[in-house]
Amino acid sequence: VQLVESGGGLVQPGGSLRLSCAASGFTFSKYHMSWYRQAPGKERELVAAISSTGDNINYRDSVKGRFTISRDNAKNTVYLQMNSLKPEDTAVYYCHAEFWTGFSWYDGGWGQGTQVTVSS
Repeated sequence: VQLVESGGGLVQPGGSLRLSCAASGFTFSKYHMSWYRQAPGKERELVAAISSTGDNINYRDSVKGRFTISRDNAKNTVYLQMNSLKPEDTAVYYCHAEFWTGFSWYDGGWGQGTQVTVSS
């Protein structure tokens, strides 16, 4: 499993970024994909998740209405569109893959992370 994030950077408050996570080495269309983030000194937290078919999507409350997760199974890529960014969104953002075996979740692995900094 290989997950490679891109699209992070420095943006002013109110700005936008689009993160991408390119997947390889596994059957992407069968995996549930998520974006997590970790700010300095804080625990890693779930930001958004999307089911293998894209039918089920969930967001943490603080990003609802601002962030949109999507996936393109033909391109083996999951995206996170982030609008109206706030300084508190500053963190390293990670892509995560997992697979439902029918009995339990199989951890497909993590990307290396991409830094998002929101500052004026």
